Amino acid sequence: MEAGLLSAVLGIILLQVEMTAQDLDLQKIAGFWREVGVASSQNLALQTPKRLEALFLTLSGEELTVKAAYNSSGSCETEQIVSSEVNVSGRFVFPGHREIQVIDTDYEQFAILRVSLHWRDKEFHVLKYFTRSLEGEYEPGFWKFRELTADTGLYLVARHGRCAKLLKEASLCPGLR
Repeated sequence: MEAGLLSAVLGIILLQVEMTAQDLDLQKIAGFWREVGVASSQNLALQTPKRLEALFLTLSGEELTVKAAYNSSGSCETEQIVSSEVNVSGRFVFPGHREIQVIDTDYEQFAILRVSLHWRDKEFHVLKYFTRSLEGEYEPGFWKFRELTADTGLYLVARHGRCAKLLKEASLCPGLR
């Protein structure tokens, strides 16, 4: 167990160093991302009734705006948050003790993010796998995600959702709501 945890931590550190050394291209990370997979060692992080389906990232100057589409018990909800800190290492800090770290991305097909938040006096960390497409997982990126999270224990593979589709359509055609 300890060896597995150590390898998972080292894998995250190596990927973070790799991404930091390359510097994140903030313009390329912008746009639509559909959540495909979630991994966490904390069961609560996977049991929320409000399930993220997609993100739309917009960069304006030094601010990253995240518009998130959720499925909340069958209804679509959106939330928009603006980062309070952005840097080219791929770390974004948001109000409410939330942070996103880009672990790996090819910009075109997939992104692996580490989402951290402080809630009820506890730290929660979740690794999330995203694709640009409304369909499929993009196999090479998904295998990287599975390798990185092999020792995590708890997985959830996202279903194709209408909230993700609505966010993508609304983001491409701002007149839609």
